Amino acid sequence: MKFLHKVSIAILLATMGMLAANAAEREERVVYHINDSEVATRALNNIRNHLSASPKAKIVVVTHGAGIDFLLEGAKNKNGNPYDATVEELSMRHNVEFRVCNNTLTDRKIDKSKVLPEATIVPSGVAEVARLQIREGYAYLKP
Repeated sequence: MKFLHKVSIAILLATMGMLAANAAEREERVVYHINDSEVATRALNNIRNHLSASPKAKIVVVTHGAGIDFLLEGAKNKNGNPYDATVEELSMRHNVEFRVCNNTLTDRKIDKSKVLPEATIVPSGVAEVARLQIREGYAYLKP
């Protein structure tokens, strides 16, 4: 009986070790969900800080509703600073993607050409957030 108990413990410890090693090797994937551009500056700062701590993290920023505004041509923060340079820098230097909800563009009658070139248009922002979480295992962050 003692032998069986020791074997069970050894198997349990080996399994836990393999699971921990597998988790350590998994790519860190995070979706930042923005539905209000008032938080865009804070979100972009969070993303920079996130990448400082985890430079290999894959980050997808999904926007819908009023959250798309900072990804439109000519958008500026409350201090008058344009967002386009920060968006370009993050998408060029890091593994960051920006996605804009087509439903919002349609509802608000915004031409797709007004969306910054670094952003991809997706059919639905909320569906994209759910897809990334459920199908691709992204962690969810709401700045």
